[in-house]
Amino acid sequence: MAVEVKIPPMGESITGGLLASWTVKSGDAVRKGQPLFSYETDKVTSEGTAEVDGCITISIPAGTEVLVGQVIATIEAGAAGAAPAPAAAAPQAVSVKSVIPHAAAPNPAPVLAKSGASAEISPAVRRISAETGLSPASIPGTGKAGRVTKGDMLAALEGKTPIMAVASAPAATATAPTTPTTAAPAGPVTIPSREGRTTRKRMSPLRRKIAERLVQAKSETAMLTTFNEVNMAPVMELRKRHGEDFLKKYGVKLGFMSFFVKAAVQALKDVRSVNAQLDGEEIVENNFYDIGVAVGTEKGLMVPVVRDCDALSFAGIEKAITDYGKRARDGKIQLPELQGGVFTISNGGIYGSMLSTPILNHPQAAIMGLHNIVERPVAENGQVVIRPIMYLALSYDHRIIDGKEAVTFLVKVRQYIEEPHTLLFGA
Repeated sequence: MAVEVKIPPMGESITGGLLASWTVKSGDAVRKGQPLFSYETDKVTSEGTAEVDGCITISIPAGTEVLVGQVIATIEAGAAGAAPAPAAAAPQAVSVKSVIPHAAAPNPAPVLAKSGASAEISPAVRRISAETGLSPASIPGTGKAGRVTKGDMLAALEGKTPIMAVASAPAATATAPTTPTTAAPAGPVTIPSREGRTTRKRMSPLRRKIAERLVQAKSETAMLTTFNEVNMAPVMELRKRHGEDFLKKYGVKLGFMSFFVKAAVQALKDVRSVNAQLDGEEIVENNFYDIGVAVGTEKGLMVPVVRDCDALSFAGIEKAITDYGKRARDGKIQLPELQGGVFTISNGGIYGSMLSTPILNHPQAAIMGLHNIVERPVAENGQVVIRPIMYLALSYDHRIIDGKEAVTFLVKVRQYIEEPHTLLFGA
């Protein structure tokens, strides 16, 4: 019995996507539950699995745009798969001529060297001659036995050596007067072909959607960014003292992100206009705290949402972020987990970023960017001391958030991070 393999439904708003890759080949034996293919939409990346044991026959190749419900393969239930196909023969070597951008001219006849001996023309000299039209016979050779070299050709093109006229008729008599040969102007500049030096591939649906949303955020909002800096020493000291016990008790590391999520929640409560969004001519203020945490993957940037962060403990936030990060990188994130956030935190510091201006996650009105921690000299109580400093950035929609409110929000975040014990109350 043949069982159809179809593109699974992904959500009400998703009708199709890209069949990114197959993990099996036609004729392979597959088992129930085995991953068969990777499927990309403009929102998520997922995988399809086998529903029965049997032998698979693929009908749609990878890289094809497909629709939800479309049949892309069949599995003959209970049939044994074919043995693995032998390795393909190694490709034959490509001749030098086939990769030269311009067709090489036929090998010219040996040129009579100044010494009277014949010297062969090298491939490099032939190529330059074919591309520029400059005849090696018109160049004084400096190589062995009067051979014309690549350097001779380039020097002639640059006007550093004289170019002799090549006679198409019998040579003039010895008594004919001679005139000094002037240097010919440099030959035309040839732009190398791009063939073989570039790679072209289609954007994935997810990458196209990311590009579309970023352009939308830049064109439809009055985005502005404000900056501040925060002393990370108190948080680092707290993690150093309690990190080991935290790991033993909750099975997850105490990271920096949970502190910033908690600090952002408290700052959103203090500056309510930041926890809002514009809907037409109305400002919608949110009374909940679903925080998006940006996660970088090979497929592109995803922002899974940690729900009700005001009610979660530090351990609950860390567990949610760890789980989302792993599933996002494995392509197992679900569409509802990417929707409904009110504020986003992006941590470019894990890649070494010192400072950036994050782009809004539309339709949210604000996004906070974290950066790397660097020891810097700062003034404290009239003395210069070294402290681990992080730059913070808040990009916001200036249409509904004033500069005073944005700056106040970032100052609140800094205060909570520099006094982390205040975040523990109610955690």
